[in-house]
Amino acid sequence: MSVALKTPPAQMTVAEFREWDSGDVSGRRWQLVNGEPVAMAPAAENHGAIQSELERLIGNHLVDRGSRCRVISEPGIIPRVRAAENWRIPDVAVTCAPATGSHEVVEPVLLVEILSPGNHRLTRANVFTCTTVPSVQEILVVHSTRIEAELLRRLPDLSWPAQPLVLHDGEALALESIGMTLPVRAMYRTTSLAL
Repeated sequence: MSVALKTPPAQMTVAEFREWDSGDVSGRRWQLVNGEPVAMAPAAENHGAIQSELERLIGNHLVDRGSRCRVISEPGIIPRVRAAENWRIPDVAVTCAPATGSHEVVEPVLLVEILSPGNHRLTRANVFTCTTVPSVQEILVVHSTRIEAELLRRLPDLSWPAQPLVLHDGEALALESIGMTLPVRAMYRTTSLAL
């Protein structure tokens, strides 16, 4: 039995996007990028393993600290830039705001994007767009084909640095937004890169 997928409208607002039923039974996720629905491919093994490991490490850290903050997988984020036309889905977010039960994560302080070979352009666009969310203090970009991460941290004047801090295997990653430090390699524990 085949299932016909609905063709998305050429342009949508966030409100229309939230009401739209893609009819996509494959489980694909969709983002709204400048008013255009964009399907996201399923994560490759390393991508998924890094995401799961980071969620576990961050979640355990928050519990151990007794923090009210919480880690959210694949959160809905509405940036300030063209807010009516953008619904972005980074891989991981941390918010310290109370749970709302909504589709949108409120006041994220940390966002994580994982770079895979097929998603560089969209991931970089998401990072740039998410810098417009006022509550975001840090954005972590983790590579899935090598042990390397890039960290963007909001400066004291609330601007963003021109270049990220690039971290490699053997170095420590300090996430000031949640008071956490871990070896870069820890994110790759369950990937083929850690062998």
